[in-house]
This record gives sequence, structure tokens and C-alpha cells, in this order.
Amino acid sequence: MKKGRGRTSRIRRRKLSRSSESRGGAFRDAHSFIHDVGTPDISSLLNESCKPEFIELKKWLKDRKFEDPNLIPARFPGTGRGLMSKTSLREGQVIISLPASCLLTTDTVIRSYLGAYIAKWQPPPSPLLALCTFLVAEKHAGTRSPWKPYLDILPKAYALPVCLEPKVVNLFPRPLKAKAREQRTRVQELFTSSRDFFSSLQPLFSEAVESIFSYSALLWAWCTVNTRSVYMKLRRRQCFSAEPDTCALAPYLDLLNHSPNVQVKAAFNEETRCYEIRAASSCRRHEEVFICYGPHDNQRLLLEYGFVSTRNPHACVYVSEDILVKYLPSTDKQMNKKISILKDHDFIENLTFGWDGPSWRLLTALKLLCLQAEEYTCWKKVLLGEIISDANEKTSLDIAQKICHYFIEESNAMLQKVSHMKDEEVALVNQLTLVETLWAEELKILQASAELLSNSQAASR
Repeated sequence: MKKGRGRTSRIRRRKLSRSSESRGGAFRDAHSFIHDVGTPDISSLLNESCKPEFIELKKWLKDRKFEDPNLIPARFPGTGRGLMSKTSLREGQVIISLPASCLLTTDTVIRSYLGAYIAKWQPPPSPLLALCTFLVAEKHAGTRSPWKPYLDILPKAYALPVCLEPKVVNLFPRPLKAKAREQRTRVQELFTSSRDFFSSLQPLFSEAVESIFSYSALLWAWCTVNTRSVYMKLRRRQCFSAEPDTCALAPYLDLLNHSPNVQVKAAFNEETRCYEIRAASSCRRHEEVFICYGPHDNQRLLLEYGFVSTRNPHACVYVSEDILVKYLPSTDKQMNKKISILKDHDFIENLTFGWDGPSWRLLTALKLLCLQAEEYTCWKKVLLGEIISDANEKTSLDIAQKICHYFIEESNAMLQKVSHMKDEEVALVNQLTLVETLWAEELKILQASAELLSNSQAASR
């Protein structure tokens, strides 16, 4: 819901509709890491709305002027907890219109008992820290918190890489492993740098703040904000740091699960003062209703949300620089210059294999790297997509196939390793199953790419 590069500035433009191949948001259930299900039989669904926590949430929302005539909480096979349509929904219909009074934003925090402490703290805390601090404090308040009905339905644990055991993270593909370690470092640094601020809040609590604002408590709050917030641009406040203030927690709305194949219009309506989700296609009665967190590949979904989407059309396998040059001749005296050209023109990253074979960027990079000495001056034409020679085309496809087969061997080896670990590390079976599914999905992509490359080579002979 937050798009971009920052910790909380990434806008997940969530999209909603029905899908015959649904993939749910695993962060809703700490054990639902992988989701893949067709339209379920109504008899297999479990109505969640009669559970005590949802009865209390419904009352809480009603007190804030929200009642939903269209959807009810339900548990679906494969996707877990989500929202089901009570009636047929038509294209363009507003599915959810959540009043601003239900949203948890930095405005909520500033109006609370924390506001005065935030206003006087220097340097100004970030909007993210303010939201995290409020969540931890309210969760600690228990029955005294006016947000208790919402807090009670939030996950108790998350499956983001920062929450996984290091030995599990070590099983990730290289690009994801590096980002996972960066994620852990960011959260640890946030905790360390916020200790003095937490200490300033001691007058608000009878217990020691160190026991309330622990690392595990902050981690839970950080995961909550980063996986469940919607994009909502708020006015700049001097009491906060310069980081974008674009996160809003949206109770009930955040029960919607993910499917990569759907579209919605989602935004805060200034006229109605409601956060609205509008359907982009029709939906039959008793079907699960979905949103899409964006056209993300599985590595990004795992990094930012803690789940893997099977048969994800946006899934891909990344090729790092060291693998890119693995099968190129070491005697090429122009190799360093070629690598510099790729870096200067932003062609050294986001090189991938997808369901439709090697990406244009990957093939273009390989074509440039495969230029013969007499062809080197044509590198600009390569970047513009021009064909230099039949030999260059063939060589680049050969290298792409070798890289693909290398990844296939690696994927099979990792799947075997994870399988053995599942037998030995019973306590980590859920985390290992998540990694296993990621590798299995990448293997399917690589096998599809290998077949396409083989067909291309056969056609060019």
C-alpha cells in the first residue's frame, strides 16, 4: 500500500475484486504463508462474524459510524481469514467506505496522551515511530485501550524476514537474503535510536518503560504498520521528522486478502471523509473479495508482507552481477568496460527470468557483454535494442540458457536442503515451508524459461 523505496513510503495501491486463482495475505495468519485456491464451495467456508472478537469489532466500528452491508469476515480454504461478499457486487460499486474516525493515523497519535511528549522531543521522531509507539502503548493498556477491539484481531506474530530465524533467512535466494538482513538492521537501529524517546514516556506508565517498549514489542508494531497500513497523505507536522507521513491503519479493511490479478480504486475521499474501496469488476454472492498490494514478485511479497503467492504472474528470478558474468570468457579484455557501461546505464540490476523467459533487460545486458572486440563500438545500438549480428544473438541466448540451468540446479539443491531441515527442525517447519514454496515457485519459472530458450535456439538453427 505504500509505494517507493522508504521503509514506510512504499505505497501499496491495493486493488480489489474477485479472482478464480486467489492468493491471500499471509500476514493475517502467522501460519498461512502460502495461498493458492480456486473459488471455494460455500459449504467449506467458516463464518467468522459470530466469533467474540469480531462481534466486538463490529460494535466498535458501529460506534464510529461504520456498518458494512456488503462483506462479512470468513475463513477460506487456502487463503485463511478474509472478507466474503454477502450479496452480488457490481462493477464500480463502493465496497467499503471507512470513516476517518476509524482510521489510525499520526493525527490519532498527536491527539492522544502521547502528543505532548512527541511535540517536545528532539530530534523530532518519525511518523513511523509515532505509530509504533502508539500501538505498543495501546496494546499494553489492554482493556483500558479504546482501540482494543481492533488490536485483538491483529496478528500476534508475523512472517516477515526480520521475524524469521537467521538459519531460515540464510536459505533465501541471494538478493532476498541481502535485503532481509538490511531489514533486520533497520528495525534494530530504530529500536536502539528510540530508547531515549521511550524513556521520556516514563511518567505515563507505572511499569518501567524498558519492559513495555521492548524490542519484541516494537518489532510487532513495526510489522503491523509496514504490512497493514493503507496510503493516506497527511499534512506535514513540524513535530515529526521529514519522512513522508503516508500511513493509515484501516480496521476491517485490512482483513482483505491479496490476489495479483485484481484491480481497484482505493483512496481517501475528502468529500465524504472516508477511505473508499471501489470494485473494478463484479463479484458473486459468497465469494471472497480481494485486493492487490501491487505488481510485486514473490521475493518482494515475502520481504514486505511475509508470504509467497503461488502462480504469481509477476514472480521472477533475479540474476546478480556475479552470475551474469559466470559463463563469459575470462580472457575478454573489454569486460570491465562493458560492466561499467551496464552500470552507467542502469542495466546491471533487475535482470530476471520470468514465466515468459529471460527479460529484455537480461538479454540486452548479455548481448552487450557478448560483443566481440570488433563489435564493441556498437554497444549503444545494443542498448537501443538493435541486432548486431546473428553470432551475438546466438551467444547471448547460449549464456542465458547456461545461467538458467545453473539456477535450476541451485533451486533443486536448496529444495533438497530445506526438505532435510524440515525433518530435523520441527519447530521451524512453518518458516521452512515458506522458503520451500519460494524456491519451488522459482524453479517452475526457471523450467518455463529453459523450455522457451531451448525452443528459441532450435528455431534459430
